[in-house]
Amino acid sequence: MADSVYIHPLTLVAGPQAFEGAAVRLGGSMAYAREFALVLRDGRAVEERITGTPAETEAAIARLSGALAAEAGAQWANLAKAHPPLQLGPRTVRLDQPQVMGILNVTPDSFSDGGRHDAPEAGRAHAAAMIEAGAAIIDIGGESTRPGAAATFEDEEIGRVVPAIAYCAAMGAAISLDTRRAGVLAAGLAAGAHLANDVSALRYDPRSKEVVAAAGCPVVLMHAPGAGEDLHKGPGYADVVSEVFDFLHHARAQAIAAGIAEDRIILDPGIGFGKSLAENLALINALPLFHALGSPLLLGASRKRMIGALSREEPAGQRLAGSIALAIKGMEAGVHLLRVHDVAETVQARNVWRGLRDAGLTDYSTLPPL
Repeated sequence: MADSVYIHPLTLVAGPQAFEGAAVRLGGSMAYAREFALVLRDGRAVEERITGTPAETEAAIARLSGALAAEAGAQWANLAKAHPPLQLGPRTVRLDQPQVMGILNVTPDSFSDGGRHDAPEAGRAHAAAMIEAGAAIIDIGGESTRPGAAATFEDEEIGRVVPAIAYCAAMGAAISLDTRRAGVLAAGLAAGAHLANDVSALRYDPRSKEVVAAAGCPVVLMHAPGAGEDLHKGPGYADVVSEVFDFLHHARAQAIAAGIAEDRIILDPGIGFGKSLAENLALINALPLFHALGSPLLLGASRKRMIGALSREEPAGQRLAGSIALAIKGMEAGVHLLRVHDVAETVQARNVWRGLRDAGLTDYSTLPPL
């Protein structure tokens, strides 16, 4: 007997006019879905898969009962849920179109640009360039979370990120702090950060939930299979998509139970963290599903190893084209935030994509024939 349910958006269209309004706007984004798969699972096995239009999907949900009916109904409502803007200090970040989050690593050993921006002068110049290029948020990180990275002590991490927060705040930037330590987060928020980005989904340091709840700041909860020092170490997956979905569903519920407001939570499937190439590809292809969780979505695939694996094993600094391809895939799926290294190029791609999507929203059927 089925014990879990998932609603996968299948057919994405340029706008609701393509089917006379019979398409669902995903997460208040610029992505629209016309057909869906209602998937019922019994443990690891798929028991039933029902595909159809919005009306047919609603009819299939109506035939369910008990907890499955309640969960399917909640997911269906969440798929069409529009999210309010993020108020991050002086900046308002709207979530009705894709926004770019620029990465500022102030570490000596990050996988892509370790050591390039850890000096204050270099970091300040890079942050200013990203803001000028159109980054809505600057994400500051003081610890490398690549596989095999050396451990970072809390005081050391604070010493890296607080000066970077200070110079970004002086520019009027919206600031995200990428940390899994409550002490670092508290120090960063006090220094002027506005958003917590926790790659452990608030599991690594139990105090982090209290810090986020007390501050009332938005928080990104990311999936990673490991809960301790090694975030990449886990038991493996039978079905990576449903398991990451369930993980984020639980992490979100735990955060709400800890006093974190529902509308303050952002979710990230954790591309590259303890996942094989095939598993990363499955997650990226399934991104529209994660709107059913009811929170804005963040995609961090920039310069990840999967790009080299799919191409010619290019090093991290030569993965721009692949990063843009993954960013566009995220935009097509309705992802709200794109966390990237190459801001100017991603913003240009976003702007062109946005122009195409705006044109796609025009109802050409009302125009007179040529």
